[in-house]
This record gives sequence, structure tokens and C-alpha cells, in this order.
Amino acid sequence: MITTFRTALLAATAIAGLGAAAASAETYAMVQINQQALFFNQMNEGAQAKADELGHELVIFNANDDPARQNSAIETYIQQGVDGIAVVAIDTNGIMPAVEQAAAAGIPVVAIDAVLPEGPQAAQIGVDNAEAGAMMGDYFVEYMNAEMGGEAKIGIVGALNSTIQNIRQKGFTDVVEGMEGVEIAAVVDGQNVQDLALSAAENLITANPDLDAIYATGEPALLGAVAAVESQGRQGDIKVFGWDLTQQAIDGIDAGYVQAVIQQDPREMGSTAIAILNDLASGGSTDANVSVPVTIVTSGNVDDFRGMFE
Repeated sequence: MITTFRTALLAATAIAGLGAAAASAETYAMVQINQQALFFNQMNEGAQAKADELGHELVIFNANDDPARQNSAIETYIQQGVDGIAVVAIDTNGIMPAVEQAAAAGIPVVAIDAVLPEGPQAAQIGVDNAEAGAMMGDYFVEYMNAEMGGEAKIGIVGALNSTIQNIRQKGFTDVVEGMEGVEIAAVVDGQNVQDLALSAAENLITANPDLDAIYATGEPALLGAVAAVESQGRQGDIKVFGWDLTQQAIDGIDAGYVQAVIQQDPREMGSTAIAILNDLASGGSTDANVSVPVTIVTSGNVDDFRGMFE
């Protein structure tokens, strides 16, 4: 494994957005999806805190939702000779040639959140998205039966360009489709971008004036759904269920129209990724799958999470 590299090589091979790292410490790279979502920023914070604790360097690449830039970043980090790479993939299949190149160069790769297909990556870190989607499906059905008279028309704000959000969508719909009393109005595509999710959610509500609920598969989708419900003045009759807590989601829980949010632990994901890369760089080993638990946040336990946004 290459543990040092020259500053000149860094300068020659760096691409826009790639940080140069000192050669005096082991250097780990994180290839991120974007820095718009709080979820990804918290993941970065956890990774940085663990790297600082270990006394190593961390460079973070922001792909701005462009899968081709993720591949280019990994190729550049291979040339630089970093000691390990953590990747939060946009295109889980398209990233694999770059992952294979890194492994062939002796650089371990761990995947965070988005699940990569079988390959040479050392570990997969994250939640069971299908299971968590099913958990929310079960919660929704229970809520519908207890609080909505046993009937509900629900729309889905997804991100059809995100493998992981498609898994969350399927986990949910596998539970609710065909369930007595449930009608799925439509699935709209927010493309994992908040403004697009807002427009998609507004269109969903406009096209379905009798809509009772929305399920949002990620942070941008949830933010867009919350904003759409507010902009359409539908806080009194549309309940929102989704992923990834934000201050806006907490405000919606307090107001009563955001009913439940699946909360992951992105800081722990980032921290775990760097810890695993450090163990591998030291000759250690890792489990192939490392699970980080989720919590369904409701009005009953939201106080436990308010401090995250202070």
C-alpha cells in the first residue's frame, strides 16, 4: 500500500475540488455526492472528526450530483496514492470500474450509504434501506388505521436517479401496495435536488386535490414535500412521512403535519468509514457489512434530536 506521495504529484494530478493533502500522515479520501444536503455534511463532519482523532489527513470531494466527477475523483486519488477511499456513490454500477482500479492499486475502498454491487470494496457501511422503508410502510399503515379512518391516498416524492432511494421507495411500496384502504396516487421525481423536489411535490398535490399523505425518500425530497405542503396551505389535511431529519422537518412535526421521519446517523457512518480505512491501512480487517441503526422520529421522541440543529 502506498503511504506517501510527493507534493509535486499532488499538484500535477489534482482536479477541481480535490484537496491537496500532506505527505507526512496517512491520507484518506471521501468522494461525496453533494454538500447541499445536511445528511452528507454531517457524514463529512463525522469522517473529519475521526481523521483528526487518529492524526491523519482527510480530503473530501464534492461531486455536485455528477457521477462522472465521482469516477474522475477516484482515478485522481489513485494517482495521488491515498491510503484509502470512502465513496457515497451516485451511480452504484457506474462507479465500479473506478472502485476496481483502486483495489488493483492496493487502495482499500469502503462504500457508505449507497449499496454497491458485488466487487472488491472492503466494506459496505449504512442502513438496510429496504428494511427501513418497510418499517415506515408498517408505521404508515398503522397510523392510517388509527388516525385516518383506515383509508388514505398517498403520493411518493422520490429520486429516480438514486439507487438507494429507489430501494427505500420499493421497501415502502412493497408493504402498502395492495393494502386495503391504501391508494398510491403517483410517484414524482425530485432527482435528489430540493428545488426540483419542491416543484414535483407541488405538482403532485395540485394533480391530486384529495391527497392525504406524502412519502419522501430522502432529505431533498422531504424538504421539498414540507415546503410544498406549506406553499399549498395543506398542513391541515396532508400528513408527511419521510427520511432524514432537518430543522424544517422538526418544525413540521411540531406543527402536526410531518408525522414520522426515518433518522439515520450520518456522523457515525462517516466516522466508521475512516475507522475501517485506518484499520485496513494498519493491516487489520473488517466485516463486509457494517450496519448503522435508524430511528423513526415522531412527536413522541423528537425532543431527543432537537440539539442536532441548535
